[in-house]
This record gives sequence, structure tokens and C-alpha cells, in this order.
Amino acid sequence: MRHHLPLLFVFTVLALLSGNASAHATDGVAGGFVTGFLHPLFGWDHVIAMVAVGLWGAFLGSPAIWLLPVVFPLVMAFGGALGVIGIPIPSVETGIASSALVLGGMVALAARPPLWVAALLVGAFAIFHGHAHGTELPGATNALSYSAGFVVATGLLHLGGVAFGLLTASPRGRIAVRAAGGAIALAGAGLLVGLV
Repeated sequence: MRHHLPLLFVFTVLALLSGNASAHATDGVAGGFVTGFLHPLFGWDHVIAMVAVGLWGAFLGSPAIWLLPVVFPLVMAFGGALGVIGIPIPSVETGIASSALVLGGMVALAARPPLWVAALLVGAFAIFHGHAHGTELPGATNALSYSAGFVVATGLLHLGGVAFGLLTASPRGRIAVRAAGGAIALAGAGLLVGLV
């Protein structure tokens, strides 16, 4: 656990310094699969929320370990469609920052709600993430390739969270996973403060 503390500290500090949700700059988004793949990896808000989904799924165990990472991209696609066709959703950036705060908090607090509640919560936040990126999608050169790259990167971030979350098999691992959830929640709080 001690050797993970410096990494958690650096992760938290960088996330808190990131300011506005950087993955959602709408200037000059264009490209195909590679652009779509890289886009979510350069927005701390998306990275930490996706990792939190995987962490929470692993923490909750089967079937949440696979269900939550499947629910998120499916509902995110729906939110993306809303963004593409121009249906507004209020406070999208606040919803995205809140996703990191709440999902990280669920891991940190070892929350174990019924599976349907966890899936509903993850799905609700997925709408905000999808909508933000859906509003950017019309500017992409190849919207289908861009979307595919985006979904693959999102899935890999979920898998990263699941892989780390599997440390819950040991008592020290549970502490490390809960600490990571706490760091994500703090980063989400920082993102929220940056929006004010």
C-alpha cells in the first residue's frame, strides 16, 4: 500500500489542477478511429470516471464486474445520440464532474447498493458523458470510426479499473482500491470546484 501512495498523490494533484473538463473542448474535433480513441484518454474527467466504473464493478463482484462496464457505453451511446441530434441536457459538465465524485465515493465508502441501483447510477452519469461527446461528433471526419475508437478507449479504461479493482481479493488490496476511489472522488470534487 505504501508504494502506491505517491502514485495516488500525483494522480489526485494532477486531476485537481486540470481545471475545466478538458475532454470537451469543441474546437477542431476531427478525425477517425485514432482521434476517437485518444480523445477520452486526454480528459481527466472521462479517465477517472471510467476507471471508477471498473473499480466499483470489481468491488461489487459478479455480475456487477461485467454489467457496469457494459451499461456505461450502451447508455453513453444513447446520450451521444441526444447530443448529435441537438437535444439539450442541462449542466452536462456538472454531471460529468459529479460522476467522478459520486462513483469514486461509492468505491471509497464500500457502498453495496442493489445491482439495479448501481446500474441506474452508472447509466445516469453515462448520459452526461455521451451527450458531451455527441455534441462534438458532427465535427468528426468519420463519425462512425471516431465513435468506435471512443468506445474502445472507454472499454479499456473500464478494464483498467476492473484490473485494479481485483486487488480487493486481499485485505491490503481492498484498502488500496478504496483509497483509489477516494482519490477519484477528490478529483471529481476538484473538477466541480473548477466549474464554479
